[in-house]
Amino acid sequence: MSPVGQYLAFLSIKYGVDPDEFFHALTSTAENQKSRCGELSVERRGKTQDNIVFLILKDARVVAQFPIPTVFLSERLNPIKNFMDTDVIRRYLARKNEGVRSLLIRDLHLGMKQVNLKARVVEILNPRIVVTRFGNSASVASALISDETGTIKLSLWNEQIKSISKGDYIQVQNARTSWFKGELQLNIGSKGTLSSA
Repeated sequence: MSPVGQYLAFLSIKYGVDPDEFFHALTSTAENQKSRCGELSVERRGKTQDNIVFLILKDARVVAQFPIPTVFLSERLNPIKNFMDTDVIRRYLARKNEGVRSLLIRDLHLGMKQVNLKARVVEILNPRIVVTRFGNSASVASALISDETGTIKLSLWNEQIKSISKGDYIQVQNARTSWFKGELQLNIGSKGTLSSA
């Protein structure tokens, strides 16, 4: 198992950055010296034949500085994603979420952030392809989820769509509410998580 991949996955979870955006920031920095990813800035500090040394900062505070093998950065598919479901990540999330209070769907209203709830997947609508604000194409689908107090649509992106099925019980953490096409919806976003309950 790659310690670099596992560490990058941990940083992605800890600082709430999308693993695809994080990998893109690293590969972009390898060429352009600097880039940003969410609240993190990434700088290239040096290069050897086999590694590029990166400095990662949040505001002016150093988060990490370490070498990443150039072969890791040349992967066609984002290798960080392979490490998002490891024991290290699960333990970190379990510690982080201890004592997190779950809401009921009836408690949700527009403008809420850091929403945590458990629900059952009632239906998943067919995904559609959209172009994101970053110019990338992405798959998006709506899932209708319910608990004993009501139902709400949950926006799912890319791998999230295949990670759940109709009838599953799920745990949504650190989501936010929004208004879309005349109804309240729940969005996980880059800082939220979706898992089996």
